[in-house]
Amino acid sequence: MKRLTALTLTATLAAAGCTHGTAASEPVSPQAQAMAPSPAPAPAAPAQLPPPPRIADVLSGSVEAFTTACEADLERAREQVAALKKLDARKDPQAVLAAYDEAMGSLVAATNRSSLAREVHPDAAFREAARECEQLVDSANVALSQDRGVYDALVAVDLSGADAATKYWMERALLDFRRAGVDRDDATRAKVKSLNEDILKLGQQFGKNIAEDVRSASFSPKELDGLPEDYRKAHPPGKDGKVVITTNYPDYFPFMTYAKDTKAREKLWRTYRQRAFPANQQVLSQLISKRHELATLLGYESWAAYNTETKMTRKPQVAADFIDRLAAATEGRAKKEHAELLARKQKDVPAAKTLEPWDQDFYEDRLRAERFGFDSQAVRPYFEYSRVKAGVMDITARMWGITYKKVDDAKTWHREVDTYDVLDGSRLLGRIYLDMHPRDDKYKHAAQFDLVAGQAGKRYPEATLVCNFGRPGELMTYDDVETFFHEFGHLVHAVFGGDLKWAGIAGTRVEWDFVETPSMLLQQWASNPQVLTEFAKHHQTNEPIPAELVTKLRASKEFGKGLWSRRQLFLSAVSLDYYSRKPGFDTTQAMAEQQKKLSPFKHEYRDGTHFELAFGHLDSYSAAYYTYLWSSVIAKDLESEFEKHGYLDRETAMKYRRTVLEPGGSKPASELVKDFLGREYGFDAYKAFLDRN
Repeated sequence: MKRLTALTLTATLAAAGCTHGTAASEPVSPQAQAMAPSPAPAPAAPAQLPPPPRIADVLSGSVEAFTTACEADLERAREQVAALKKLDARKDPQAVLAAYDEAMGSLVAATNRSSLAREVHPDAAFREAARECEQLVDSANVALSQDRGVYDALVAVDLSGADAATKYWMERALLDFRRAGVDRDDATRAKVKSLNEDILKLGQQFGKNIAEDVRSASFSPKELDGLPEDYRKAHPPGKDGKVVITTNYPDYFPFMTYAKDTKAREKLWRTYRQRAFPANQQVLSQLISKRHELATLLGYESWAAYNTETKMTRKPQVAADFIDRLAAATEGRAKKEHAELLARKQKDVPAAKTLEPWDQDFYEDRLRAERFGFDSQAVRPYFEYSRVKAGVMDITARMWGITYKKVDDAKTWHREVDTYDVLDGSRLLGRIYLDMHPRDDKYKHAAQFDLVAGQAGKRYPEATLVCNFGRPGELMTYDDVETFFHEFGHLVHAVFGGDLKWAGIAGTRVEWDFVETPSMLLQQWASNPQVLTEFAKHHQTNEPIPAELVTKLRASKEFGKGLWSRRQLFLSAVSLDYYSRKPGFDTTQAMAEQQKKLSPFKHEYRDGTHFELAFGHLDSYSAAYYTYLWSSVIAKDLESEFEKHGYLDRETAMKYRRTVLEPGGSKPASELVKDFLGREYGFDAYKAFLDRN
């Protein structure tokens, strides 16, 4: 997933914030000419403020240095705003836009640092300082988004001679100013500011409660029957003879897939779904309530209406119709797959009438092994972490003609973080950080975080992956390999889109329901036979993965996609429903209602489980979790071009880089897709994928 940061309102910051509509831009060299006959230079940063150090330097330093960097960015933003207000937009339009971009860029820099530090820094005091910085930046952002002087200056800029990217950027920026209440009375603006501050604090608390509530369950060694040998060795019994299994991903998912003991799986399943309970119960209710209050204050029917306005969907009904359309398309296949899983369970438990949610992963794995001759454990020896990492980097380097140069002396926030410069020939494109292994108090999922927003002639983009994979020498599941490719899709998007004229449209700043498309697309490389044979080699013998095993893997992957799609639809519907309702409802009951409509598992939310309280996307994606499936539909259409020409075809890959990744948010996402496909995107490719056996 693309990780959303804390800023929420104006166009540039919405790209980094909880509505994260990112926007990108066309290649910039011709655009450097854009706006007025004799543009004035942008106001210079105050002389007393030295340039900030590289982000990793700040994160590897002291809490005091981090706080100082935050304060310096806030001061830069204030100085740029003050300088902007002294300019005449009719005489110096380019300078006005540049000052605004610099001000926003300073706030983005501060929030990027804080968002990452809050999720990954090993020092609790550092994480708390990051939260405090985010609150300060959000307050500054809200104040800027409600600054009528800045808004009036931008409105006064004559864009008639501007390039299309600049026009699109300003169109979105001015819309977000209005969405922040800039044209309302003082009392309304003050209330908007207060509500946004409350929303930020609640969102931070929601995520903090999830990250810090790592639960565990104890099992006898016998209850680990079925688990791979390396897993069992990594989880030896304690002095009491019990084996402790946590709710962290590397523990949880293999256990649910391989543990033969049904009651043991149920026990861990229930433990997993108690995370952040009861801590987040009130937090989630307040988060929903405050967002509803903000949206209705600004004249929207609901937060869902506010949230979707800047997406490709534009309206919540479009998102709801999309969910309904996919629900109809997936219903038959999902029912068939569910029935097949139940029938397989009945071979073990003849009296079984129900397939429980804790049965799904286990029996999907069993059915794949028996029907397709595919044993998911059989592929793990070919997915040792270091080989997978090298494979992902080598494949993407060859596709796009780039090089990853290891930076051994780079300062980072943790010793296990790897740093690479990304080069195109001798030209530096940006820097990436890979924080790939689990540790206490670290973000528990997999996500890509922006660190530095690149800008042509000013700074290179910096971005990081935060994952929870095993360490070098340890084996990965195939799902982990898919996740690695997926997240790397975000990473290359951030790097390739980081050389644009305006920072406000650089990198992944596309409409938010498109932001997952590049990652959903690159994820497909993980199941391509040609790609797999490039790097999937046995960790002991170095033999490449057998072609027969790859064939079985691909065949087995087709099973379960109906149920997977229904699961995503269910979560999408919950997300949209929570933020379409009036506050005050029972979130657990509302989730159960959506489950009845979209999930074949009828007992998932009974007996005191509260999955929604650890569903972190309810903060970051809020009403728009549907974006995963929306992006998937478009990604399948994009993939059709690689199916025609080859997944490692350089010409197709470079066309995709030039037309989709490098332009970032310089134009609507629908136009980016059209530039690559030569036509409007459609539903046919995804429907064919669903129907394929």
